[in-house]
Amino acid sequence: MAEIAKTFRVPGRHGYAVEMSPYLTSRLACATSQYYGIAGCGTLLVLEQTESGISLVRSFDWNDGLFDVTWSENNEHVLVTASGDGSLQIWDTNNPMGPLQVFKEHTQEVYSVDWSQTRAEQLIVSGSWDSTAKVWDPAASKSISTFQGHEGVIYSTIWSPHIPGCFASASGDSTLRIWDMKTRGTRIAIPAHQAEILTCDWCKYDQNFIVTGAVDCSLRVWDLRNVRQPISDLSGHSYAIRRVKFSPFHRTVIASCSYDFTVRFWDFSKTEPLLETVEHHTEFVCGLDFSLHIPNQVADCAWDETLKIYTPLCLACPS
Repeated sequence: MAEIAKTFRVPGRHGYAVEMSPYLTSRLACATSQYYGIAGCGTLLVLEQTESGISLVRSFDWNDGLFDVTWSENNEHVLVTASGDGSLQIWDTNNPMGPLQVFKEHTQEVYSVDWSQTRAEQLIVSGSWDSTAKVWDPAASKSISTFQGHEGVIYSTIWSPHIPGCFASASGDSTLRIWDMKTRGTRIAIPAHQAEILTCDWCKYDQNFIVTGAVDCSLRVWDLRNVRQPISDLSGHSYAIRRVKFSPFHRTVIASCSYDFTVRFWDFSKTEPLLETVEHHTEFVCGLDFSLHIPNQVADCAWDETLKIYTPLCLACPS
């Protein structure tokens, strides 16, 4: 059981993604949708963690479901969301009137969005159900590159925190792909699972390590120098894994959330890698993130209309 969680309830909104601010210690954002994202509108919640709980700073409504959110890496007030209408929205928490900009090129739902983390660039990558990934310059009015190659829905697109112009994508075609802005093509294509892959994330400490999570209920850690087989295969979830995140404080610690209503914590360097199972939601858990400021603090969100912030016991105590 995790330490006592702070809870924020959002009636009528189902959580899809949560991301802690890279700038402000207590700030976080949550992308939500009405009616489980099948119909209705979406709401971006900007939240503040306080000593006693979680308070709403600002909310922004959009006319379709919001499926992902990412903070700007060069402006503490700016966020980007991904929507079911095929668009991306850029928001400013200081501007309550609506999005600063809307990018509309994808022809189906945008399920993933991420802001580049390397100092050399300020770029956004998006992944869509139209099987393409697109890279955007926030200062431009249209995408600067479109990446084609996946044969199924793209569920996840994540920039490398180490290599400029390099991002990973996970797809319903059962592959993980690594892309390069310089060549505008695939560097590596890995048949990572024999099922749809819903999520991936890069290790913060090693540019060659990446983890995938799939409908087959497994997590696999890959070393990109030798992709013939994973260096770790983590099983324990009983339904599809919706999101996975590497810890920013531990090289081999991973968190995953699932349609089995749980969040699980793993250390793939250990013989028994499953550290803890957190069961504090009553619906699909879709959003998950580690704080960059408060070691081992985690936020998650679910379709039960709640967002929670907590520190799992397995990480609160010295191992």
